Amino acid sequence: MLVSWQAGVVILAADPQIWRFQFHPEVWILIAGILLLTRYTLKVVAPNFVPPNSEIYSRKNFYAFWVALFALWFASDWPMHDISEEYLYSVHMVQHMIISLIVPPLLLSALPVWLTKAIFNTLGGDKNFTKRISNPIAAGICFNFVVIVTHLPFAVNYSIENGSFHYFIHLAVFISSLWMWLPIINPMKEFRISLPTQMVYLFLMSVVPTIPAGFLTFAGGALYDAYDHQVRLWGIDITTDQQLAGFVMKLVGGVYLWVWIAARFFQWSRRNQPEMVLVESKSDDSKIPTK
Repeated sequence: MLVSWQAGVVILAADPQIWRFQFHPEVWILIAGILLLTRYTLKVVAPNFVPPNSEIYSRKNFYAFWVALFALWFASDWPMHDISEEYLYSVHMVQHMIISLIVPPLLLSALPVWLTKAIFNTLGGDKNFTKRISNPIAAGICFNFVVIVTHLPFAVNYSIENGSFHYFIHLAVFISSLWMWLPIINPMKEFRISLPTQMVYLFLMSVVPTIPAGFLTFAGGALYDAYDHQVRLWGIDITTDQQLAGFVMKLVGGVYLWVWIAARFFQWSRRNQPEMVLVESKSDDSKIPTK
């Protein structure tokens, strides 16, 4: 993003060299920090919680961790980060979808039960804290509040101007999303909400984003000044860009959550399917009347 002065006012303009490579050391430092922390956890922390010759992590934990790490890098590094920050708000929406709907459930799936218990014991020290933090009402309200606030014009425009605020917004989206998914994918199954409640909960999470998605889809002009510039990637104008962002937020995000709802429904249906009980009937002819 180029910065210029005109009549004492800061003017933001997109760099015409759209596909120039930009190195983001903070992203690689974050990835390296996660890998080092993971290695320390497996080599130093795990022996204190996992009995000898027992499995420290499962194959599911392994694959979920690496897919989550790749998705986090993909959403945070060049070129997605640069396109989403400087050129297209629709790509910015895709970035937020990855950070809020893809990475958190994968990270929760990557956590072994012993590590989850260790984390919650360190934070709260008892089961009551774990139960309170897994409350779906508080988690859902926080998640939807962040969704609304992060799509206000002031928040979007200022995040483009201020790098620190930009990373704070991403952190808020990630933490609130991680909290939102916790009642559903808590590795400690006893703290998950029931499957019918999960379906209702996920449905409600798909409703609130309709508000900002509606504004984006039906807005007549540019909602965000930071994206209203002459450099148009792939020839996408500002109105089309906003409509695409609304489409991604409501339809793509909504369909994704409804896939989760359908999966939970079929899981609940299988658990409650009545078992077929074969009853051996006795023939009346086998009864011999006695005199």
